[in-house]
Amino acid sequence: MLAVFVNMATVLLGSAIGILFRKKIRENIVSAVICALALVTILIGITSAIDTADILCIIICMALGTIIGELIRIDDAIEGAGDFIKSKLLKGKGSGRFTEGFITACIVFCVGSMTIMGSFEAGINSDYSIIFAKSALDFVSATMFAAAMGLGVPFSALFILVFQGGLTLLAGVLSPYLSPVVVTEMSAVGGVILMGMGINMLELSPKRIKVANMLPAVFLPIAYIPIAQFISNIIK
Repeated sequence: MLAVFVNMATVLLGSAIGILFRKKIRENIVSAVICALALVTILIGITSAIDTADILCIIICMALGTIIGELIRIDDAIEGAGDFIKSKLLKGKGSGRFTEGFITACIVFCVGSMTIMGSFEAGINSDYSIIFAKSALDFVSATMFAAAMGLGVPFSALFILVFQGGLTLLAGVLSPYLSPVVVTEMSAVGGVILMGMGINMLELSPKRIKVANMLPAVFLPIAYIPIAQFISNIIK
């Protein structure tokens, strides 16, 4: 869990800097950097997704995962959590884009190949290098996100604790089922979700994509891969 707390600390520090200097950073610069980060988010998503060796896995996992997410309304739950924190702590004063910042930061910081592979490496092999590298990237993102969207961004550290910390703790339990193929496909699914987040950040879609509802898809390759291999062996 050491790496998780380091990641949380970098997000909190970056957010604090962004909020502290937000009035001194010109809005056009913040907007330009956010667009740049959105493009980087899409690039990270693409590089993760193209590593897949089974496109059918991506299709099935994304479809089923999104259905699960829509049924249990993950996006609404995260948005509700953001609204709850805003109402209790800020009471409408300077809340601005609080919920937007909270949701955006939660997804960007907690989805993708670095989160998945880094959490598994930390949990199974006590190798923190990937999460430490991710923490450096998150520091820059948190600074710009906080400058643009305010206090919702630092509260995403709570989501890092729950999601990334949960992955790290579960890694030891799930390790027998986490073959390199499974991890690759999980990262690929996460990459597709990151591309959706990048599209939201650039406001390219007329309607916000509820990427949080797609999060269950990340875990479905754990079941899909052995089932697909079993069926393949039967057919042969």
